[in-house]
Amino acid sequence: MKMSEDLRHSFGVSLVSGAFAGMLVDSVLFPLDTLKTRLQSQHGFWKSGGFLRVYRGLGSAMIVSAPNAAAFFSVYETVRLHGANFFGPKTSRNEIFLSMIGASFGEMAACSIRVPVEVIKQRAQSSNTPTKNLIREALQKEGFFGLYRGFFSTISRDIPFALIQLPLWEYLKQKIILYRHRAPSSLEACLCGSVAGFVAAVCTNPIDVAKTRIMLARNDSKYGRVNFFLVIRYVFEESGLRGLYFGATPRILFITLGGAIYLGGYDFSVRYLESLTRENRE
Repeated sequence: MKMSEDLRHSFGVSLVSGAFAGMLVDSVLFPLDTLKTRLQSQHGFWKSGGFLRVYRGLGSAMIVSAPNAAAFFSVYETVRLHGANFFGPKTSRNEIFLSMIGASFGEMAACSIRVPVEVIKQRAQSSNTPTKNLIREALQKEGFFGLYRGFFSTISRDIPFALIQLPLWEYLKQKIILYRHRAPSSLEACLCGSVAGFVAAVCTNPIDVAKTRIMLARNDSKYGRVNFFLVIRYVFEESGLRGLYFGATPRILFITLGGAIYLGGYDFSVRYLESLTRENRE
């Protein structure tokens, strides 16, 4: 009974906190994401819009921000809580391992919500076509599964990203507990999230370039019918290693700041909701 109550409490807190964190980070850092998308576009930065209308596509992004992050964190925390029953006593090694498993399942849940909106958002960011026309065009020309263009490349980027970011975040917080003999503050959780985001962003940028090319492609284009491994090869052949880091500066800046806001905001929300729960119980 106690386990069931803990699970429901953890699920509810992580659901609400994840929704809060997702909306917070997307609303603050959306312009950087737009610039990153335009830098990675095969049409070139200026033809894709340059520095103009950097909030284009925000509406579609905000629709998915809350459910996307809520899905990720609720699955992430549930897997970590349940997993403790199968992997023995709570140790630092088990905590990192459970974070990796939870992050993988969390990303799969989040991507099922995120990808269709990401496709439309990125097309809106790199064109002057109204969003509703882009949706209609995608459905007419590519069908429903056209909205999931780049799903596997997104999973292939986001799972490795989460496997780096979340366990590193948990590891850094554990180090603070070890050396400070107390739980990390919300500010320290922000800084840990920033470092974790930076490392993950640097490691996964080539996959992100491939994912963007695939999502922006039409069926009859060079990038429209190939997997992301071939896209990475094409980009490397065309532009070398530099091409695999197109858009790296705004993306890494976005994720470094985003790691602080997203994970720090999540940590703050969890603390706040748990304090309210304790007050109600008392």
